[in-house]
Amino acid sequence: MGYNEIGIQSLQQGKYEKAIEAFVKAAEQEPDNPVGYINLGNVFTAVGDVERAERFFQKALTLDEEAVTAYYGLANLYYNNGRFEEAAKLYEKAVRSGMEQADAYFMLGKSLEQGGNEKLALPYLQRALELAPDDLEIQLSYGILLAKLELFKDAEKVLRELVEKDPEHPDAHYNLGMVYAVSTDQKEDALYHLERAFRIEPDHVQSKYIYDMIKQGEADK
Repeated sequence: MGYNEIGIQSLQQGKYEKAIEAFVKAAEQEPDNPVGYINLGNVFTAVGDVERAERFFQKALTLDEEAVTAYYGLANLYYNNGRFEEAAKLYEKAVRSGMEQADAYFMLGKSLEQGGNEKLALPYLQRALELAPDDLEIQLSYGILLAKLELFKDAEKVLRELVEKDPEHPDAHYNLGMVYAVSTDQKEDALYHLERAFRIEPDHVQSKYIYDMIKQGEADK
């Protein structure tokens, strides 16, 4: 078993010091191979050492400008530290370099959304859902973004399909209830889904708050 394989196994087991030691040896053994540096970037990301993780990902990219996993790893690092604009650029490079995976499109979309570019984010979340139609997190994020952009009919369709897939998903019920509440006169549907949200998850305070507001509004009429 090579050093990179030992390091990956150790990383999966949560043995970070052993993983670092193995990846360092891999990089020393093959200093022109970006893989060892990418693995070091990943392990330092896992232990929260941003500076070292960044340095190793960048080292990998100096060795191979097409190292897709280095772009992706560095993008994750930036995203998790609130550097959304930088993250978006790197996720885009990963996608353009051939990373045709739902996670890459999803994270590109989320980076753009977090950076305030909701309209630009939409097609990437849509593509992520096309690639992973059973991923409920992607579907929820796509539905929420559609609603934020006031594309309520599309949002209703996406969120209704999500509720059908997972009838016990509180956030899907909450957001579907909100779509009904703000874009239709279907107050009973809004109340139903808002109530389902806080019945499923009693700590879902926002759904209970909006539910009570609608109820109070009806009582005041």
